Amino acid sequence: MRTKTLMFVAGLFMAGSVAAAAEGPKVEYSADSYMETAEGTMEGKVYSAPGKERRESVQQGEKMITIMRHDKKVMWMLQPEDKTYMEMKMSKGGRKDDLSSYKMETTTVGPETVNGVKTTKSKMIMTGPKGDKLGGFGWRTKEGIVVKMDAIAVDKKSKERIKSELKNLKVGKQDSSLFEIPSDYTKMDMGMGGIGKMMMGDDDKDDNKQPKEKGKKSGFGWKDAVDLLK
Repeated sequence: MRTKTLMFVAGLFMAGSVAAAAEGPKVEYSADSYMETAEGTMEGKVYSAPGKERRESVQQGEKMITIMRHDKKVMWMLQPEDKTYMEMKMSKGGRKDDLSSYKMETTTVGPETVNGVKTTKSKMIMTGPKGDKLGGFGWRTKEGIVVKMDAIAVDKKSKERIKSELKNLKVGKQDSSLFEIPSDYTKMDMGMGGIGKMMMGDDDKDDNKQPKEKGKKSGFGWKDAVDLLK
């Protein structure tokens, strides 16, 4: 997944009908997750507790697990097949996936039921210091759980859309071991190669080398993005 998409996903879960300073849901829960981007559709499971989140998915037949520990400012990527994991520090500013400098505007649309869950639908617009925008609609429960998201990221060169949804949502206590690295896993040295470069944004250099797609619309504006979501 490209760095821009990773930044976009981070923005989606930070934005919503709560204040920018909010740290996320104060309750624990689990659910089946569905995420759709230009790269395809990803299905998996999500487990969440205040300051902690675990996501499981299957990519190319291989199970992948991501544990985000906001309380420790670290993210672990586990590969169960090899019993290995990689560790990455979470952004503290200055990185391309850091959204602390974005201006966020949230407007409440109204109540709506999603997959049998009562939520409040909100419209979100996030504007970056260089004019790039992220925005769309989010559906949150009263506890702050993002049940559904439909949004678009726009900059001067491209647009990216992402849709996410939770089904079979169950609010309740989660096993604390879900948010820890198993004792029999071995840490891999990520260095500055592979996924390390991707997370740091070096993949943008490769993007610049790609020829412009024939017939691709240039100058895609924010109005056009919002129109897609109406």
